[in-house]
Amino acid sequence: MPEIGLHNLSPAPGSQRPRKRIGRGVGSGFGKTSGRGQKGQKARSGSHMMRAGFEGGQNPLYMRTGKLRGSFMKKSMPVGPFRTSNEIVNITDLAERFPAGAEVTPATLVAVGLLKNTKEPVKVLGRGEISHALTISVHAVSASAREKIEGAGGTITLIGDSDG
Repeated sequence: MPEIGLHNLSPAPGSQRPRKRIGRGVGSGFGKTSGRGQKGQKARSGSHMMRAGFEGGQNPLYMRTGKLRGSFMKKSMPVGPFRTSNEIVNITDLAERFPAGAEVTPATLVAVGLLKNTKEPVKVLGRGEISHALTISVHAVSASAREKIEGAGGTITLIGDSDG
């Protein structure tokens, strides 16, 4: 077997086809209009460089539809500064990972592996049951979660003034 090097590499047989030679006469099959058909936008030069969402000059969909504005409206378009999100933690997870009397903060949630980082606000939801008291400091708590945590003897303090 010959030695393989840059000097003797070649494409696999049949993997390359000759380029389409357009505009070379009627007999070639791609003469005159060069495979672009008759007239129209796609027959013109530079016609295949339209921006995303361009509809041929027709008013595009993103401009035809109404937009609800406002930073925290539920129906607002979730774009840019209006995008809101919370990291969700359920009571079941807290009951499994933290012993009685433990302090729960976003940093300790990252430490036990319930969150990846502390960039997003944290909200505790009420799925599951808890039987021991915890001291919880998060950005938001649902009403059912608050009821269950305080019913088990725990305390809740909210961080900042984030909407829950």
